[in-house]
Amino acid sequence: MNQIGSEMKWWGEGLGRGASAQLPRVARMRRALLLLAAAACTAAALLYWRQQSDDRAHRPLHALYEGVEPQWSWVCRNLRCERLLASETTTLQSLPTCNMLCDSTQLWPQPTGAVSLATAVQPVRADGFKLQIVTSPSRDVSDHLADAFELMKDDMRTLEHSAGTERRPADYGSPRNVLVRVAINGSADPRMRLDTDESYKLTLRPSRKSLVADITAHSFCGARHGLETLSQIVWMDPYAGSLLILEAATVVDAPRFPYRGLLLDTARNFFPTGEILRTIDAMAACKMNTFHWHVSDSQSFPLRLDSAPQLAQHGAYGPGAVYTSDDVKTIVRHAKLRGIRVLLEVDAPAHVGRAWSWGPTAGLGHLAHCVELEPWSAYCGEPPCGQLNPRNPHVYDLLQRIYAEIIALTEVDDLFHLGGDEVSERCWAQHFNDTDPMDLWLEFTRRAMHALERANGGKLPELVLLWSSRLTRSPYLERLDARHLGVQVWGSSRWPESRAVLDAGFRSVLSHVDAWYLDCGFGSWRDSSDGHCGPYRSWQQVYEHRPWTEEGGGPAAWRVEGGAACQWTEQLAAGGLDARVWPRAAALAERLWSDRAEGALPDVYLRLDTQRARLLARGVRAAPLWPRWCSHNPHACL
Repeated sequence: MNQIGSEMKWWGEGLGRGASAQLPRVARMRRALLLLAAAACTAAALLYWRQQSDDRAHRPLHALYEGVEPQWSWVCRNLRCERLLASETTTLQSLPTCNMLCDSTQLWPQPTGAVSLATAVQPVRADGFKLQIVTSPSRDVSDHLADAFELMKDDMRTLEHSAGTERRPADYGSPRNVLVRVAINGSADPRMRLDTDESYKLTLRPSRKSLVADITAHSFCGARHGLETLSQIVWMDPYAGSLLILEAATVVDAPRFPYRGLLLDTARNFFPTGEILRTIDAMAACKMNTFHWHVSDSQSFPLRLDSAPQLAQHGAYGPGAVYTSDDVKTIVRHAKLRGIRVLLEVDAPAHVGRAWSWGPTAGLGHLAHCVELEPWSAYCGEPPCGQLNPRNPHVYDLLQRIYAEIIALTEVDDLFHLGGDEVSERCWAQHFNDTDPMDLWLEFTRRAMHALERANGGKLPELVLLWSSRLTRSPYLERLDARHLGVQVWGSSRWPESRAVLDAGFRSVLSHVDAWYLDCGFGSWRDSSDGHCGPYRSWQQVYEHRPWTEEGGGPAAWRVEGGAACQWTEQLAAGGLDARVWPRAAALAERLWSDRAEGALPDVYLRLDTQRARLLARGVRAAPLWPRWCSHNPHACL
């Protein structure tokens, strides 16, 4: 300010001297006063512009505050953060820093083992993190680990850039370097597999003028989870304008369930690849490990396969609503580096449509029956209808080629999803009146399994999933191969048939419609009713659903692999996905990782609100849990 003033003063005086030789004394004084006034206005405008520019550059994260100086400060009292006017306290502390240092762990999902976190902090920079691979079972694992480490640093850089120009308070000192040492002793395969050990241990400690983080794991996926936890004890302090990290930490962790999934339906409405990638980013932030991609249905077949290009030609909504092989590879690579497998499902024998109508013109006969038949309500749950022809051998040849290409694209060969939901017995009865439709369904399932076995090099995947249906009820359930088949149970947890699958000893993935269907509660697109599965499932209901704890003696013998939230998309399209899924899917992620007996206690609210902020920082537009006032005063809202 003084420099600007002196510059303006010199400039005004120079012009005054230039005019003094030619004007009378009074005119010279008047002219000088006018010039000084103009200079003063110019200086004031310049100062105001610089101050506003500086304010914008240093505005705290997410623009929470409007003034030049922070309005609020948070202090930890009685193990809770309390909000005070900044003018009423000598301690200026941001909400993120107070939350990180005041009682709660702020980790999501909550670790299952011992946790010890320091309350002292150190400033760090993203580029100050360095990776040292101490041991690795393969070059492939090392390469994946190096890439995953760079992804973690990219997330930190995003935080740094969001806060603007660095503004570091003197009492934090200079940023510390962080050496991250990773030792992996176990699987040489970086893929997420059914037998992957996802456990890890993280220790962080100061060492001279730097910090050392040690991560030990038995797989790449476990080590990646360790990196995720490390990133969660790093945060952006909006008042400091720099990253802070806890000075020391110890976390011992492993998931309760091996299958922690999210299903996305891209057939009812198409979702661009970018939205799928962002969804996978959010899954990784919550340590979920299975992206169940329900890619096809009777409405559309958007997957362009080299093995059967006619399916997309006849079934896609248009040229801009197609996933190419390169798109699938991009999604698979993106997921793999984040410890996530892509379980790509082409539903069959029902839930097929016009995509399969080209058989007669190609000399293959009818590949499907009842396609777009009316009245649709007599043949399927929603229009259009259609299901495969179980007696056409060309159907199984096509399925074999499709399955082989899916396995090659996703690199998942130990787990597969055949679909298998909602077959219309009426449709098949009309075309095959010599055979019980349920026998046809069993026959189709066996032949599809043989096609899968051939597609997978002569070996069935360890676990082949079917949707729960009439086929998974007695007396047909007993005729299924429990050695290889598992069931994704979508029916209500209170339905007897849902319990029967578990009691029969089938490996199961739970997706109960009354708890983990994220499309419920938005009414019906066909009429003014509540729809097929209202009401809305809040994140608290998602979190508190623990069906494996039911009484009756069964759970001890149940083979529950885990669970998955399902986002069906009849009434959802691009642009609305993030807020519909998150943070509700994050609630399921902690349920399946930690499975703490407690429900949605105050600590859970606070940690989930912090996790939502992390998702926002990564570009995921997660819905708010509550008014922002409650984020500022969480204990007053609980």
